This record gives sequence, C-alpha cells and structure tokens, in this order.
Amino acid sequence: MKGNRLHSIFIVGMVFFSILVSAQKATINEDEQLMFQTHFFEALKQKAINNYSKAIENLEKCYEIDSTNVAVFFEFSKNYLALKKYFEAEIFINKALIKEPNNNYLLSQKVAILKAQRNFIDAIEIQKKLMDANPKYSDGLVVLYLQNSDLEAAKKLISEIKERGLTTLKTKAYQKYLDTRAKVIIHKKLTEVDDYKTTDIDSLKKIYVEKKEFKILKEILSKEVTEEKFKQVYLDSKAALDLFPAQPYLYKINGMALNKLGKYNEAVDVLTIGIDFVIDDMKMEAEFYMQLIISYEGLNKQKDILKYKQKLQELRQRN
Repeated sequence: MKGNRLHSIFIVGMVFFSILVSAQKATINEDEQLMFQTHFFEALKQKAINNYSKAIENLEKCYEIDSTNVAVFFEFSKNYLALKKYFEAEIFINKALIKEPNNNYLLSQKVAILKAQRNFIDAIEIQKKLMDANPKYSDGLVVLYLQNSDLEAAKKLISEIKERGLTTLKTKAYQKYLDTRAKVIIHKKLTEVDDYKTTDIDSLKKIYVEKKEFKILKEILSKEVTEEKFKQVYLDSKAALDLFPAQPYLYKINGMALNKLGKYNEAVDVLTIGIDFVIDDMKMEAEFYMQLIISYEGLNKQKDILKYKQKLQELRQRN
C-alpha cells in the first residue's frame, strides 16, 4: 500500500517537475539541475511518509540552487501546512501566486491554508475564483458556505449547480442533508452549564428545550448511545443540526447511529459532509474515518474500505 502511495506521489511530482524545469533560472548548470532534481524528489518522498521536516530540509537545498521556482514554493507551503505552521505556509504560497496568480493548484492550496485557520470569508472569495475557472470546484464552495454557517448561500449555489446540469454525488449529499435543516440559522452563545451527568434523559430533554445549549445536547446523546437507543440518537442529532449546523460531533454521532441501524448509504452521505467541518482535531478526524470504514464494510466496498484505512493509518503516523 505504501509503495502505491509513493508511486502516486512521484507521478504528481513529475507533473510539477515539468513546471519546475520550464521555470528554472537559465544560469543553472547541468550539475546543479541534477542536484536540484535529487533533492526535489527526495522532498516528495519524505512528504509521502509524513516526514515533513525532512522534506523541508531537502526543499531548502532546492531553494539554495533556485530561489525563484514555483514548484519549490508550492511544496514548502504544503509541508508547512502539514506541520500546522500556517504563517510559513502562507508566505510560500503567496510567493508562488505572485508568479502564477491563476494557477488552480496554488489557489486551492491557499484555500486549504485559510480553512485550517478558519478564515472562511477569504477562502470563499478564492474558491469563487476557482469555480469561475472550472465548475468542478463548485462543491468546495458549498462546503465553505456550510463551514461559514451560511446555509442560504449553500442552498442557492446547489440550485445553480443543478440548473447547469453539473450535479455530483457529493452535491446530492449536501442537498439531501440541507433539505432536513431549518432555513434560518439560529446563533446562540454557548455558556457554561451545570454538570448534568446524573440527570436522566427525559429531564435533560426538558432543560434542553428551554436552554438549547450544546453541552446539554451532548449529554443527552451520550446517554442515548450508552443505552443503545440508536434510533433516538439518529433523530435527536439530526434535529440538532438545525441549531448547530457546523458541529462535526453531530455529523459523527448521526453517522454512527445510521451505521448501527444498517443505513450505510445514508451514513456515508452524513459522514462525508461532516468531516469537512473537522479542523485541527485529529481525534475527531480518526473517529470519522472509523465510522466511514464501518459504512463501507456494510456496503462491501473494498476500495473505499482500503482508502479510509490508509487515511486512518496516515493520521496515526502523524500523531
């Protein structure tokens, strides 16, 4: 499996290497070019095994040879983002974008950096530019609207996608889930509440109806899971998404309940939407992958099972 991943990385590397060669300084001699290639592909190899610091060391060698290369800037940015060094990641992607402001790969990387910092407003503006260049980026804009709690913009965009005949499976999943939500987003400040662990479910639900606090809701769902009331977990978490549409926990628990009820296709829809709301939380991300593995095992889709097992393994290696 690791061999296949490395092979894919090198294929992608070759694509960018074609950019790299055409953009290299004319003053670079043959020996320097060979050394550049060696360090560049070593950087790709190290990134493929999640050794991002080592990848950066090799990119620094490339930078010493050619300090103007877009592909090097791009790889610097990706490795710094993986290390959650957002300031450095943004510096290098901005350097690349100065040279190639309309490069979709570079713009997508800038969006990823902004999303990681929860700067959805700026990310949306860049994603719009991407969508104008290629409609395939439409789903990414829907996700950003959802992450920014702008449900109306998400619905409007989905309608436009459908009108243009560009609906994808993911678009359908977003539409299906948005159809169950309230049209008006209710913003409430979450406040500290008493410890409700000793309170029974019925009493908690009465308190929740009055206060609509997320902490109470989590306690209700936790108790329902413990008592294996999975149909009720599904119904309560689904209803709660009207109030808290950007809470990944609710998507995860809703997907888990659907898995327990044997509704694997529905679980996949929910989980693949919800995971987009997971930012900088490796434990939550791993829980999504585990639920997706369960869903695809229920659907007997071996390719997808292997895909998410690999994602889970990569995540554990980073931790």
